[in-house]
Amino acid sequence: MKAAENRSADRDASGLPDTLAHALTADGTFTAEWSARADHDESFPDVACAILDGLGLAAAYVPTTLGGTWSDHERLLRLVRAVAAHDITVAVAHMKTFLGSVSVWLSGDDAQCARLADVVLAGRPVSWALSEPDHGADLLSGEVTALRVPGGYELNGVKWLINNATRSDQICVLARTDPVGGGRGHSLFLVDKARLAEGGYEILPKFRTVGIRGADISGIAFHHAVIAEDTMVGPEGTGVETVLRALQLTRVAATGLSLGAAEHALRLSVRFASERIIQDRPLIERPIVRHRLVRCLGVLLAAEAACTLAARSVHTLTEELSIVSAVVKAAVPTWIDWVIKELAELLGARSFLLSAFADGMFQKLQRDHQIVAIFDGSTLVNRAALIGQFPRLVRGYAEGREDATALALTADLGREVPPLDATRLVLSATRGCSAVQALPRILSEEEGNAEIPFATDLKKCLDELHEGLSRVSPSPFPSVVAFELAEAYEAAYAAAACLHLWQGGRGGRVGWWLPVTLAELLPRMSHGPSEPGSGHVSIPATEAAMDWLLHAVAEGAPLSLRSLLAADEGVRP
Repeated sequence: MKAAENRSADRDASGLPDTLAHALTADGTFTAEWSARADHDESFPDVACAILDGLGLAAAYVPTTLGGTWSDHERLLRLVRAVAAHDITVAVAHMKTFLGSVSVWLSGDDAQCARLADVVLAGRPVSWALSEPDHGADLLSGEVTALRVPGGYELNGVKWLINNATRSDQICVLARTDPVGGGRGHSLFLVDKARLAEGGYEILPKFRTVGIRGADISGIAFHHAVIAEDTMVGPEGTGVETVLRALQLTRVAATGLSLGAAEHALRLSVRFASERIIQDRPLIERPIVRHRLVRCLGVLLAAEAACTLAARSVHTLTEELSIVSAVVKAAVPTWIDWVIKELAELLGARSFLLSAFADGMFQKLQRDHQIVAIFDGSTLVNRAALIGQFPRLVRGYAEGREDATALALTADLGREVPPLDATRLVLSATRGCSAVQALPRILSEEEGNAEIPFATDLKKCLDELHEGLSRVSPSPFPSVVAFELAEAYEAAYAAAACLHLWQGGRGGRVGWWLPVTLAELLPRMSHGPSEPGSGHVSIPATEAAMDWLLHAVAEGAPLSLRSLLAADEGVRP
């Protein structure tokens, strides 16, 4: 397809993230009752995935240059969120095709990319085979081998807990091509199961899981499977590097699962609190209930700010993604687990009953969301990756390093981002993190501005945090303190994202969202004992937040910061 045609197709689909929620339920198929039944039966969500294919979601996983609509990573994030806000299982089942494909988009040759694009655009799932029974996320220890034989390579070994392993036609497999292994001892292969000889592979049975019960979580065992040389993705020995670059994109996209889960949980909780009458009054009128709902909303908006800035940074601050992607993937699922727990306490028994309230959707989303922290590297794996870059963060903060022009574009939601230049995806961010390192400048520019709450506390926390980072000695086995500091840095990035988006869109006219988000983030920026939410938020700000939340739920409007700022500033939603 010509580039002009691609751009036209992308414009035609530009509203999909915001219309998807309505389109999913238009024919009465993709409902809470349907989700509950599919979850009970542990059945793959074929019907829902077919609806998503009909809406063109599969095209969002394919670059525009190959006939798809993937040109804006934040748009992909919002699409994942929109589906997850209805059913995380469906979102996981469908979006895993992007995870399986992205390594090919980064390192595949023209023929591989074109062939895979046809597969994805036809609505056929693709799998990403990385983990193994004995090694999990330790990619360098993988034992699946692909050794040279006449005419190609012979695959042997087992890939385990692989999403779409059974249903996919194409599987992107990481395998050891050097018996010694190591960083340059693994390569990627795009394997077409239909081209393997009989007996060359065996699909392992679906594994039963606590959450996402209907997803295809299975495995594949290769038995002397001969694959052609043209199946190798990129040069031999570059498999791990390609995977690590791809993870920078998939980790950001996967946070959309958490944002959707939090939105769903908040909607259910507001509905419950509005309908539940205790002593002749609905729960929603009680101050403690309203306070808890606003706190959870604050965490959701803070998480969205971090994810939005990260997703736009894919295009504008690409060299910093090794830090940014690890930050949001570690932080956001963790924070949303906290939100869901807080809301579960509000719902009480109805949070874990199968049918007493909303077809048991709350207990389902709570079970489903538990897996998100594990996808694309667990929380500890991502924090360990961040710890390895502490020295760069310390130097960058001390020197005030930032790409101010790129940062301004990133934070202005009214401006389109440039296409991704994949050559800029690197494994180490030499500059550090512009968003955090620019905060002292922004706080100085806004000195005395009453619309920025906690400014003094924020600067103090930032200085103390980076002082703590500077005292961490490099080690293959980081200390507990190092992990606590990594967790604090995640909150600092989210606080930076909130301030950049506030300044970039001048969202100060919505006077409540910044204090509500920073009140949750500031205590989390301290790696010592603290209580999230201990920052003071004025009663008017709390009530304004509550009014917005109630109105949005009643109108079926998105519970998103982007929509909030768009309505206030005329930014495209």
